[in-house]
Amino acid sequence: MNLTVTLLLDSQRNMRKGVIADYSHGRNKEDSINKTMEKINRVLPKNAKVLDFEVGTYTTPVTRRTYAVVVVVYNAPLEKKPFNEYTIRERRELLAGVLKTFDYNPRVLNISEIARMFGVSRDSIYYDIEQILKEKKSER
Repeated sequence: MNLTVTLLLDSQRNMRKGVIADYSHGRNKEDSINKTMEKINRVLPKNAKVLDFEVGTYTTPVTRRTYAVVVVVYNAPLEKKPFNEYTIRERRELLAGVLKTFDYNPRVLNISEIARMFGVSRDSIYYDIEQILKEKKSER
């Protein structure tokens, strides 16, 4: 039995992407598929959206044992965490996205409110914005 998997990942979607492959043997095709699907469902992340799957079975000639192989491709939502648990890098990525939306105009931001949300000082937010704008200039 041959298996080829080709994936096209969309990096623009903010989701956890994954592939799970597993196999089991059973008394017959149905039994081996059910066992394999139970194993896959145990490790599939909560709220995952299955994008594609493939099921294959084969029976060995000598032992007459039937195997099932299942491959699942999924997207799962990222786990949300409170703003005050963000790392500096995550905070800057979020701020960079907001600034990009507003054409890199920091005047549209309420610095005090953002600092309160992240549990940092206003100076930290000003420094983050300064670094984001420097990075933007160096890209040009």
